[in-house]
Amino acid sequence: MTFIESTSGHSDKSVKLFVQDIGQGKPVVFISGWPLSSEMWEYQLNVLPKHFLRCIAYDRRGFGKSDKPWEGYDYDTLAGDLNSVLEELDLHEVTLVGFSMGGGEVARYMSKYGDARIAKVVFISSVVPYMLKTESNPDGLPKEMFDEFVAATEDDRPKFLAEFAKGFYGNSFLSPNVSDEILTWHNNLALQASGRATSKCIRAFSETDFRDDLKVINVPTLIIHGDADKTVPIDVSGKRTSELMPAAEYIVYENAPHGLFITEKERLNDDLIRFIAGKPLHSEVAGEAINAVQNGANIII
Repeated sequence: MTFIESTSGHSDKSVKLFVQDIGQGKPVVFISGWPLSSEMWEYQLNVLPKHFLRCIAYDRRGFGKSDKPWEGYDYDTLAGDLNSVLEELDLHEVTLVGFSMGGGEVARYMSKYGDARIAKVVFISSVVPYMLKTESNPDGLPKEMFDEFVAATEDDRPKFLAEFAKGFYGNSFLSPNVSDEILTWHNNLALQASGRATSKCIRAFSETDFRDDLKVINVPTLIIHGDADKTVPIDVSGKRTSELMPAAEYIVYENAPHGLFITEKERLNDDLIRFIAGKPLHSEVAGEAINAVQNGANIII
């Protein structure tokens, strides 16, 4: 664990970013979702290093243990922070893994800095390509909804985040996908952020258009999204991203909510390991098995 300084943004002051750097092997950089920190990746950082992968996860400015400046929550600045991490650690042949808001950093980094350091890209439950409903994006979500989010965080942030967490994991009274303890852990991570960063990042991930950013991505890409995601609905995000990136591999996790890094952690870990290693993913293996069985072959997966 260490801190890296970033001078990204318009301020002349540097920002210290908290970084976890675990394991050895091919580098994988994890970018967290709103309103969490790098600690959200606990169940990935506990597993992937066992497969000869060097796992790096950092706290976005304003969140976790990183500095919490007043400004700098636009995606150009945030992508600059990601670039500072890659440069300071001198990483090459990197797989970038962006969850939710973190998918925006991945897309903007790729369009702004190129793929010289990047081998592969993964979007998980990501906000790309464009969340906001506009004339050019009629299927997006209404600005009024995000206005209410901002107002709620600025009025009673702990209460809003506690309610938000339930939908994040698809929890209900009759069908709790995660334990109360996981919700408590989630809320503790969320409350480490500054109130300013929490509300400013709502504006950033809801109002930033990544459609042009996605067009320049030429490295192998994996898109993973749950079809029960009520936080970032799949029709607005994962499905449309796959349409804009037809060469990408696209996996839909049936009945999975937004927080599938917890609810589907074993499958997600396996898909990440396979994708980084260039092996067939579960959906591909299953398809091959079905075809083989139909052709009279016996295959054990």
